[in-house]
Amino acid sequence: MLRVAVAIQIPSSELMETFVRASGPGGQNVNKVSTAVELRFDVGRSTVLPEAVRQRLRTLAGKRLTQDDVLVITESEHRTQEGNRAAARARLDELVAQAEIVPKRRRASKPTLGSKLRRLTEKAERGQTKKGRGRPRDE
Repeated sequence: MLRVAVAIQIPSSELMETFVRASGPGGQNVNKVSTAVELRFDVGRSTVLPEAVRQRLRTLAGKRLTQDDVLVITESEHRTQEGNRAAARARLDELVAQAEIVPKRRRASKPTLGSKLRRLTEKAERGQTKKGRGRPRDE
């Protein structure tokens, strides 16, 4: 059971973990031991995610979401399976927690009268500065 928030708890039955050989440095150990974890979570078939959270999670997942609506998190930072498993679950926890936050709706606002006047006076001053850069006229 992965507790994401007070309302959302992902059961272990919905998570699929596969251990693979990690790439990169590590000497002989990297060639012998499968320590990297590939954590899969089926977003579309999950029974615990509300629809709004599911949609935001799809947006946040980006390239980590497959065409089958499965979220894939790969972790190989640690040298042990347990460390990588914990790190992958923590990343999933973080993603779902972010998806749970409802973004505030933007309210349209108009610029204040003071800001309009400041912009226009600044614009006029800038125009005068540029006008003074030309060649002097004979009058």
